[in-house]
Amino acid sequence: MASFKIEGGHKLNGTITPQGAKNEVLQIICAVLLTSERVVVHNVPDIIDVNKLIFILGELGVKVEKLHRNSYAFQADEINLEYLESTSFKKDGSSLRGSIMIVGPLLARFGKGYIPRPGGDKIGRRRLDTHFEGFIRLGAKFRYNKEEHFYGVEAEELQGVEMLLDEASVTGTANILMASVLAKGTTKIYNAACEPYIQQLSKMLNSMGAKISGVGSNLLVIEGVESLGATEHRVLPDMIEIGSWIGVAVMTRSELTIKNVSWENLGQIPSVFKKLGIKLEKKGDDIYIPKQESYEIQNYIDGSVLTVSDAPWPGFTPDLLSIVLVIATQAKGTVLIHQKMFESRLFFVDKLIDMGAKVILCDPHRATVIGQNFKSSLKATKMTSPDIRAGISLLIAALSANGTSIINNIEQIDRGYENIEARLKSIGAKIERIED
Repeated sequence: MASFKIEGGHKLNGTITPQGAKNEVLQIICAVLLTSERVVVHNVPDIIDVNKLIFILGELGVKVEKLHRNSYAFQADEINLEYLESTSFKKDGSSLRGSIMIVGPLLARFGKGYIPRPGGDKIGRRRLDTHFEGFIRLGAKFRYNKEEHFYGVEAEELQGVEMLLDEASVTGTANILMASVLAKGTTKIYNAACEPYIQQLSKMLNSMGAKISGVGSNLLVIEGVESLGATEHRVLPDMIEIGSWIGVAVMTRSELTIKNVSWENLGQIPSVFKKLGIKLEKKGDDIYIPKQESYEIQNYIDGSVLTVSDAPWPGFTPDLLSIVLVIATQAKGTVLIHQKMFESRLFFVDKLIDMGAKVILCDPHRATVIGQNFKSSLKATKMTSPDIRAGISLLIAALSANGTSIINNIEQIDRGYENIEARLKSIGAKIERIED
């Protein structure tokens, strides 16, 4: 298990280009199972979660060709469905939460889809009911092996139907959407997630011959088609990584330019950072962050303390609340962070408190942060990364801290961030990967 050794307190400077969006590409790669024709995907990030999914597809029989550094061609014309019930698949699939999204395409095209209980971040309950209730509504039969924690759905034919999702789940919407495109008749999905990732998936499927309308809204209407064909798709830049680089610049009081961010797909991210007092400049499609020695959190109009909370799109993404919390530790002012969607995601604040941050964990979902305005710097410490987003947040804290910090279990960071130490070194960070 590898660790990072970080010498904090150094000013950084330079230009960063964000990687492809992890949460989009996991959906896009699963969608290649919907056709026997060649699908080319560009801007694929070289990260653990994506590479695991590509490996699973390869074991399933998908022909995978690496065209360039971040470009792949996939062709699912000889699928080995027996792999789905093998011991190897039960092991491979359980290590990656994104593997759940192979079920919808497999069900739609082959009439069956299986998955072991997926892994991923340890951030509380992440139920799969929305996925399987959607498949059942489309006409699939559900079965569950309790001893092996193995899920399955089977159907001779899927039939379009109207359904109201019990939550606006991004992966649930993606899975049901992919199952619906080959169903007979028309499917209407109410309370669908409408994140840019879902919009991108819908655009890709339409380019393959699907008939999806309502893209960008919470009502998706899908007219089923007989088959889908080849396409070429480019993944958006990762908005979570963009927010992470903003956090790096702010906490180290550095000047940084983030290239090609796709401003129109950032939603509330720029405005939330501006509410924390952070200066961001739009330069073409880039974000320029000037060096800031201080930033002050805005209160509400009536003078009450600002609350930053997560919500389904177009609300603020839960994946950036950890970054916002770390940034707030050195702001001028106070903010309440309200993490509504996952009950364990704020537990990493104990490590920030050890580093000298003034954070009150009110309950599993809320933390009050009293900013120190850089008058009392964070102190270096030894810590362990519990999940992707907490891991990068602790890394950002370590970059700003006085002294040398150690972060263990950095595989969690590698799951979501491509070659992070080399990219940090390119802008002046003192970071070293230590292999155990």
